[in-house]
Amino acid sequence: MSTSADTVDQNIEIWKIKKLIKGLQAARGNGTSMISLIIPPGGQISLVSKMLTDEAGTASNIKSRVNRLSVLSAITSTQNRLKLYSKIPPTGLVIFCGTVITDEGKEKMVNIDFPPHKAINTSLYMCDNKFHTEALSELLESDSKFGFVIMDGNGTLFGTVSGNTRDVIHKFTVDLPKKHGRGGQSALRFSRLRDEKRHNYVRKVAEMTVQHFITNDKVNVTGLVLAGSADFKTELSQSDLFDPRLQAKVVKIVDVSYGGENGFNQAIELSAEALSNVKFIQEKRLISKYFDAISQDTGKYCFGIEDTLKALDMGAVETLIVWENLDVARITLRNSAGELDIKHMTPLQEKDRSNFVDPADGSEMEEVERMSFLEWLAEKYKDFGATLEFVTNRSQEGSQFVKGFGGIGGILRYKLDFDALTYESDEFFSD
Repeated sequence: MSTSADTVDQNIEIWKIKKLIKGLQAARGNGTSMISLIIPPGGQISLVSKMLTDEAGTASNIKSRVNRLSVLSAITSTQNRLKLYSKIPPTGLVIFCGTVITDEGKEKMVNIDFPPHKAINTSLYMCDNKFHTEALSELLESDSKFGFVIMDGNGTLFGTVSGNTRDVIHKFTVDLPKKHGRGGQSALRFSRLRDEKRHNYVRKVAEMTVQHFITNDKVNVTGLVLAGSADFKTELSQSDLFDPRLQAKVVKIVDVSYGGENGFNQAIELSAEALSNVKFIQEKRLISKYFDAISQDTGKYCFGIEDTLKALDMGAVETLIVWENLDVARITLRNSAGELDIKHMTPLQEKDRSNFVDPADGSEMEEVERMSFLEWLAEKYKDFGATLEFVTNRSQEGSQFVKGFGGIGGILRYKLDFDALTYESDEFFSD
């Protein structure tokens, strides 16, 4: 059974791909010089290379000189990217190459290659005036993996569902005594034996659920569905033998009329709606927890870029919560004395040139480096011992978090008094 990576890391990978897709979708080129190449796992590099060589041969017949040269240049870039790999990675390979027109009307070469965060079952080669990212978008839609336990009097099946892929991990049958004993046994003794066997069966299922759905002490599925035809599933969910970590992940308990694979299919249909709401519910739960810390005035919270960075620097942030579309740039400036200063600015603040003036001598500071603040957080959050959660503004709570708290905040390990923290560090100076 494949062990899923830490969910938080997975969420950050997804966020990075979402951001990449957004950028690629917006890109436009002159003529048909933008290549999208997707190779599924198990693809052969030699065959793809040959196909690209043939394409180059065909492209050299393009009448328009400008278009011919840009197509050939994109094909050469794609071939060079492919040479970086000795074999196709286990999840496949995605390459985007081509000349795009920037907002200023200049031409810019784009070369991107990466193995996707999970196996991509699409094969694609397109040379067009835009990049084709549909297959990547599909990967994102179906990312969460859910565990299923189908349990009835004849046996149990363990399975997972991720998007439209379903896998049976394990199944076993069981022979439980029926309710009516044969003659010669006292009813009480028979009933006791029957209860004992049922109890052992529930214990075995509880143990196997841990085996299949917990890896390295972490639950490896987003949610768990318990299904079955008798009251076994309810017995399991309420049993002391059932691991509390898994108990917390149960999103639905459904009645199905069969056991085994047919029951699995039926359970998927019956729980579809609950599964699609899970991400939404998790997000609401996380932000509600943050709002609770504020309303109970625990002091174990922070919001806004400046306070959040102070708390991060002190290692106080347990969970960092950030709106996935936060538009803030992290800009490194150099003043006339050669000292560096880091500022975090929204596009509106960047328009105000006074933010680039050195208060010491009134001279304009030089921009040395800029990057997206979100990308910087996604790379650095582990250094501060925090976990990073991206949220949307689609739920009521999410929208309130973005509008009222600027879309960034954190749940702290301990109380901090921000007023008492005077902050001198250049590294975290924020306007």
